[in-house]
Amino acid sequence: MGHKYDAPNLWSEQMGQVVATQNELAEGAYTTGQSLEDMRRAYRAERSFWNEGGPSVGSCVDEETPTRHGCVRVRHYRPHGDGILPLIVYTHGGGWVIGDVDTHDRITRTLCHLTGAAVISIDYTLAPQAKFPRQINECRDVIANIRDRADQWRIDPDDIAFAGDSAGANMAVATALMMRDEGSLARARALLLFYGAYGLRDSMSMRLLGGPWDGLTEEDYAYYLDQYLSDPADAENPYFNILGNDFSSGIPPCYVAAAGLDPLRDDSRALAEILGICGVPRVFHEVEGVIHGFLHHSRMLDQTMSVLTEAADFYTEHPLDR
Repeated sequence: MGHKYDAPNLWSEQMGQVVATQNELAEGAYTTGQSLEDMRRAYRAERSFWNEGGPSVGSCVDEETPTRHGCVRVRHYRPHGDGILPLIVYTHGGGWVIGDVDTHDRITRTLCHLTGAAVISIDYTLAPQAKFPRQINECRDVIANIRDRADQWRIDPDDIAFAGDSAGANMAVATALMMRDEGSLARARALLLFYGAYGLRDSMSMRLLGGPWDGLTEEDYAYYLDQYLSDPADAENPYFNILGNDFSSGIPPCYVAAAGLDPLRDDSRALAEILGICGVPRVFHEVEGVIHGFLHHSRMLDQTMSVLTEAADFYTEHPLDR
């Protein structure tokens, strides 16, 4: 549609090698034109390649955790060693439609390894089987349940941070805002956000970027929104339209990463600008020459580990202000 940047001639050499590898993974050729079952199967197959290897952690345990909508699977990572640990809550990306705790396993393992924190990854119910805001409610309830059982989980119930990529970054902020607004978590430690969708309906990056290499054409993004939102009015709900919120109080330090060749790039730019205007401590890093989803590619892409390390350093440099 219209004029587009020639992204393949702009991405880095390593990013090009990643895309070539993706294209060779025939089983991983997921598109929005497939049935949901085929799309999810293909996404899991492609991501399984990228999840091989990576750092080890002390333990990795799955548990069914109750919410108002029934139990959801939660994966609990702990680093080597023992003791009471702070907690990072991770919500995975995938357009609210695909993905699970397995497809993002290497990312969450790496965060656990780099930060020394406990990490939980929430296997929230996917759309369209569940519609907004059920997924946010599930994440909120999982966190409340774990905090209530802090001794069992061996975590500090007051030292909570939120993290997520893509649609999961949207959900991470939404969950933090919901808990702030209801008064159940007055203060979080940090937000670690990677190439999120924060509510822009149009932007330069949406107009000029996106293609088969990232599965984020304008038509693809419209598909994901249609699957997630029950009503067009939901696009203005503050737990979807993140940029429409009041960030002047109760917002922890934020690490915001964007991909330079991502149609969602300007969402991150806008969020970082608003945070700055509101005086929220933040680091904004726009990673040049990479496309949406690059956080999965640490097997081949050096920039992935640089960003994850920078995010982990930001987390450790911002202890909870008690």
